Amino acid sequence: KKVRQKAGLHQKANDTQLVVPGSHRRVLKDVLPFSAFLTDSFERRHNYLRISLTEKCNLRCQYCMPQEGVTLTPRSHLLTAEELLMLARLFVREGVNKIRLTGGEPLIRPDVLHIIAELRKLEGLKTIAVTTNGMNLTRLLPSLKKAGVDLLNISLDTLVPAKFELITRRKGFHKVMEGIEKAIEMGYNPVKVNCVVMRGLNEDEVIDFVSLTERKPLDVRFIEYMPFDGNRWNFKMMVSYQEMLDCLKQKWPNLEPVPGEETDTAKGFRVPGFRGQLGFITSMSEHFCGSCNRLRITADGNLKVCLFGNSEVSLRDFLRSGATEEELLHIIGAAVGRKKKQHAGMFNISQMKNRPMILIVNAGALKTPKALTAHTHILHWWSQSLQLQSKTFPPILFLSALLSTTKFRDSTLQFARHCHSKTPECGFDLKIPHTDAQSSSLDGTSEQLTHTDAHGKASMVNVGSKAVTSRTAMACGKIILGPKAFNLVCANQLAKGDALAVAQLAGIMGAKQASSLIPLCHPLPLDHASVSIELLEEEHAVIVKATCQTTGRTGVEMEALTAVAVATLTLYDMCKSVSHDIVITDIKLLSKTGGQRGDFHRSPDS
Repeated sequence: KKVRQKAGLHQKANDTQLVVPGSHRRVLKDVLPFSAFLTDSFERRHNYLRISLTEKCNLRCQYCMPQEGVTLTPRSHLLTAEELLMLARLFVREGVNKIRLTGGEPLIRPDVLHIIAELRKLEGLKTIAVTTNGMNLTRLLPSLKKAGVDLLNISLDTLVPAKFELITRRKGFHKVMEGIEKAIEMGYNPVKVNCVVMRGLNEDEVIDFVSLTERKPLDVRFIEYMPFDGNRWNFKMMVSYQEMLDCLKQKWPNLEPVPGEETDTAKGFRVPGFRGQLGFITSMSEHFCGSCNRLRITADGNLKVCLFGNSEVSLRDFLRSGATEEELLHIIGAAVGRKKKQHAGMFNISQMKNRPMILIVNAGALKTPKALTAHTHILHWWSQSLQLQSKTFPPILFLSALLSTTKFRDSTLQFARHCHSKTPECGFDLKIPHTDAQSSSLDGTSEQLTHTDAHGKASMVNVGSKAVTSRTAMACGKIILGPKAFNLVCANQLAKGDALAVAQLAGIMGAKQASSLIPLCHPLPLDHASVSIELLEEEHAVIVKATCQTTGRTGVEMEALTAVAVATLTLYDMCKSVSHDIVITDIKLLSKTGGQRGDFHRSPDS
């Protein structure tokens, strides 16, 4: 109430007036009792807040965590429990009545029970939900329920234990299933199960998932595969809602829609007579932006008004620089006011810079230079001043709040100096052209073979004088299995076992042994080696990609290429009893970075 009075909100009859000292008065009809600060220019009222508690996770799901991992935000940059609860209180006071705690994996945060218990005390907060991977759920569930968790969403993308390990890169299938059973036992109804459907991995399991709803109070929600940084999204891997629905109707022709709320993200259905139900989250094929009522706060305190948007506002920075609640409300209102009518569409989203899904937390994942993060927000907000004038307060008040602290005044001056030093005549240019004085030719390659001596005899290159740098290489290759072997591999029904898992391990082992297999290859201590596998159903083929990293004097392209070669040969060996018509092809280097001859990048299709 005090916050609204400070902001100048008064209600008279059915109209709302926003009064800002020294500025215009604007009448907003039919807004209160819901906050004008959480209502965007399309009259969408945002009463649902998702808060990420951590960027850490005890799984490494392929669609969520980039293959090369992520750089964790320093702990000091993450929201403390007190900061998180202060922001939650502010949002609830303005009309948020549902909060969902996410991650990373929220249940690995040590003070998660304390946070939930404090949220439960907020007057006006009706629902506390938790989205979890289920790994720690059985142990924590009694305490979570006691603390006040109303709803549970549990992520599970396969019902095949071996495939679970392939998708998540970790063991734990039985822990997740035990957590689901425990939630049902403790009275959660429904227990929501989130399944990201990916072609070539689990689209053949949608019927099995729906069958679970026959006797269990589950709400299985099939999620279209969405593009985020690092998950190597491919349109061919996305299984649309309509395709899944058609498949299920062949099994259950009487599948019936379930009425839902206007702001529901899932299109609900039920098989008559089944205890549970199912739904489709159609973010890609049929967006639901028009009824979106969700905002997100990341673990490092950034406000995201759209999951697929790449603009963020650091509430943490304002909070730590002494911003008042009134100033925070203006900042939140400005961000909400800039929310677009809808996201850019799946093909445009796949080309946009955004966080990896695991990091709808860490601002560093946006690759924005650290010193420019705050300044980028300042420029963006200023460029939107005309839009701000149509919001609930004038831009000059917002900018005065923004610049009211020493920290942001100093940041702005620093930014101005930075721009002037870069290109005084036209602002600034963040493009840094690559130059390498040591390159022997224009394309960064040598003019002669380096593994032969003056007499043409084989010789190992002397790298003793080279600088120690961080080096990365990625390679790929294809193995065409044919329909019979491909289908058996997908179903994990080969007599020799799980071919994909074995091939991944073999590829990593091959990378480690490259110097033993290639005579003139230097032995290197690998910082990291990983192998990923993509299934191409139309071609009955498997794409193998390997990434290797080292800190040393020479590159790791041979390690990456060896990993691909060994992985594809392993698949050949696992499948040769089924078919002799198997072809290994297109083994090539995709990229290398960190060497003195410069970086190299090749398109996977070239």
